[in-house]
Amino acid sequence: MVFDFHTHSTLSDGQLSPIELVRRAVVHGYTAMAITDHAGVGSLTRFADELARDCALAREYWPVECYAGVELTHVPAAAIDRCARMAKEAGAFIVIIHGETVAEPVEPGTNLAALSSAYVDVLAHPGLLTEEEAALAARNEICIELSGRIRHSITNGHVARLAKKAGARLIVNSDQHDLDFLTEERARTIALGAGLEARDLEAVLATNPAQLLAKLKAAYRGI
Repeated sequence: MVFDFHTHSTLSDGQLSPIELVRRAVVHGYTAMAITDHAGVGSLTRFADELARDCALAREYWPVECYAGVELTHVPAAAIDRCARMAKEAGAFIVIIHGETVAEPVEPGTNLAALSSAYVDVLAHPGLLTEEEAALAARNEICIELSGRIRHSITNGHVARLAKKAGARLIVNSDQHDLDFLTEERARTIALGAGLEARDLEAVLATNPAQLLAKLKAAYRGI
């Protein structure tokens, strides 16, 4: 099974249109996915509507659970809870926050704000995650991402260690922009490369993403 809740289309900075992105994901054996284009508050409604239409068409004809989401990117930390709520109200199935990756000048406090919000589902590439943040993720049942994107993945080992210590839920996402899809083997390699053990793989690659999907489906109105 391949779960991938962090992908990008031409609506933001991906190379493929939403429907082609899904088609290629199907060919790569995806079980479930979300298209989560970079957004601020100005594009939430448009993105959610356009992606929902393509994802609904894909679910009808292809063997993949595909849903419209959003990655709130470089929004002010103090506004994250409000922006995440707006994203859900606009129809986003899943809300990801662009975490404090060491590769970009993300505002300090973004991780904590994301992990404190009831409307956030995944914290992507959180960079130098702290013990406090990992504990908050565990307490609020927000998934922490191990990133498949090279420039964000350099802290995967640090993230995996702290998340595992705190009991936070880890998942592997591709953060796909340019045909860099996950496969079962690649997802496994990302997890092992982050320092996880073979006994951790079932939870990180199957149980945690399946639980996240079930939680989102139970809460989402309109699917």
